[in-house]
Amino acid sequence: MTKTNGVFGAICGLLLMIAAAGTPISAQVFRFPNAGSQFPNLINPYTPVQVPQPKLTNTPRLDTLMRNGKLMLSLSDAVAMALENNLDIAIARYNLSIADTDILRAQAGSEIRGVATGLVEGTPGGGVGGFGTGAQGSGAGGTSGGAGGAGGGASGLVESTLGTGSQLEPYDPQLIAKMNINHAAQPVNNAVTTGQISAFQQNIANANFNYQQAFPTGTLLQVEFNNFRATDNGQFDLLVPQVFSQFRAEVKQHLLSGFGLGPNLRFVRIAKNNREISDVAFRNQVIATVSQIQNIYWDLVSSYEDEKVKERSLNLAEKTLSDNQEQVRIGALPAIEVTQAQNEVASRKQDLIIAQTGLQLQQLLMKNAITRNLGDPFIAAAPVVPTDTMYVPEKEPVRPVQDLLDDAYAHRPELAQARIDLTNREISRKSAKNALLPTVDLVGWYGASALAGQQNPAFTCPAGVVPSNSLECLPAGTVARTGFNNAFAKLFRNDFPDYAVGFQINIPFRNRAAKADQIRSELEYRQAQMRLQQLQNEIGIEVRNAQFALQQNRARVEAATTARDLAQHTFEIEQKKYALGASTSYQVLQTQRDLAQSESARVGAMAAYEKSRVELDRVTGLTLTHNGIEIADAENGHVQKAPEIPGVMPRTDLTDQKPTPAPDIPGPSL
Repeated sequence: MTKTNGVFGAICGLLLMIAAAGTPISAQVFRFPNAGSQFPNLINPYTPVQVPQPKLTNTPRLDTLMRNGKLMLSLSDAVAMALENNLDIAIARYNLSIADTDILRAQAGSEIRGVATGLVEGTPGGGVGGFGTGAQGSGAGGTSGGAGGAGGGASGLVESTLGTGSQLEPYDPQLIAKMNINHAAQPVNNAVTTGQISAFQQNIANANFNYQQAFPTGTLLQVEFNNFRATDNGQFDLLVPQVFSQFRAEVKQHLLSGFGLGPNLRFVRIAKNNREISDVAFRNQVIATVSQIQNIYWDLVSSYEDEKVKERSLNLAEKTLSDNQEQVRIGALPAIEVTQAQNEVASRKQDLIIAQTGLQLQQLLMKNAITRNLGDPFIAAAPVVPTDTMYVPEKEPVRPVQDLLDDAYAHRPELAQARIDLTNREISRKSAKNALLPTVDLVGWYGASALAGQQNPAFTCPAGVVPSNSLECLPAGTVARTGFNNAFAKLFRNDFPDYAVGFQINIPFRNRAAKADQIRSELEYRQAQMRLQQLQNEIGIEVRNAQFALQQNRARVEAATTARDLAQHTFEIEQKKYALGASTSYQVLQTQRDLAQSESARVGAMAAYEKSRVELDRVTGLTLTHNGIEIADAENGHVQKAPEIPGVMPRTDLTDQKPTPAPDIPGPSL
């Protein structure tokens, strides 16, 4: 038993060492190809991988944009900050690594768990229309995904028909060891077979090993190596103690169901396709977030411009009030003129407060969208000043609608996801078709066994003793003293071979479950084809609608500009008439109000035009291309090359025009 105990102790020591190894592996979180490797680190597969805590601090780019306590923000800076700090992108970034874990599971022969493909939409603000259609799920558990709007949408999950196809065996090798030492004592009531003993006692030491591994060809290898050493106080065993060893290598090859690389590597192929879907879904997330950031920025610019309009309007109303008060003091105007002017000032103060609080809200939405943490009081209190303003080119470049459609069909992430999903369903179709076949396995094994030990003294005749008829004793030295080394020598010398070859057949009558899976896989494949066509039709409508909206909003800007110019001209004329005594202060205030309203309408029209350009880029899938955004920067969370936003005009009035703090809400003026 000494050798057996030594082997048992060594293996136990190895298991204890593995169990005790709990130190984290730093900087290895995303090295998935080596996550299951056992060389050169033998305990690597049994050591947990520690994922670092999420970084919740803002990138240093934010500090470079602070000027005198204000966040001076261009549209390019806003997009760059979002690529680095936006939490929607940060959350979606984890899906890339989660998809890698599915590849690792599939390479081990396990079922995959699916990957998330829907948009993360936790950032408020800037929503204009929907952000597109999520990829459809491809699992037996039902399709998933769906239309996601700016206010929150469905989170798609690609599941990849997990229940379809033949059952897979683990591709990772497995070693199963069973070792024990057993002592048994049994009372006896038979003197013929046990001699003069009153209790039968037996000591057994077992050391059995089993190695299993499956291969993608549909092959299963199993090797057994069993050993035991037994001693007892019986009188009729030839060897006491006896040593027994046995090994057997068995190979099973699927010939029909489960044969070949197609059905056995389906999860690997689907997992890799899902990883590609994750890349496309992340690209879709970046497009959606960049579009949202641009919309938030133009909302901020619109609020900033509107606040200035309201401030100018209030200043004009206050000047009119001051002039009227002077005219009333000298008796040139009745007191009612002052009352009317005071009412107008109060109304315009209210308009200014509404505009200022709206601007503060847009500043908050922008800071929330481009930072990870607003806990810093300095950042939370810092006003955001947009350094770019809205710009309408003199001539709008007109592209044929077919060119826009071609761009959308080639670049929309949703279409790419749907096409890859269709490929996954094709893989599942073939696997379900293969699973219909009966199971026919070619089975073969080879093994051997050996027995060794020490001769039982009860069978050794003393010198001069003649064997009796009841007990055939053997001459001394007939059986040599042996141990495991002798048993192993006999085992591999093929003294007692055991081999066979044959077939194992399993024919399921009616086969309804597999038939149902096969029919379902066909139906889901055809359903996915229809969805792909439906998605193309939806995208075609989105592209045409975005083009119409751009044309309409440009016309709206032109009309608003004309109305603003007319209101400006009317106000100037009314001022001259008032100076000549041909008009009243009420009429001047009315034209001032009309001018302010026309200016606000033009600001709104300009913002709608800028958003329609953003939407046209989104629906054609060219947001990243037109803005010079590298998807690798978004994946890394570090922008090395600043985005280049076209059609943006830098603001030139930052030194003269600055947001003013909101005044206290006044009481009644009368």
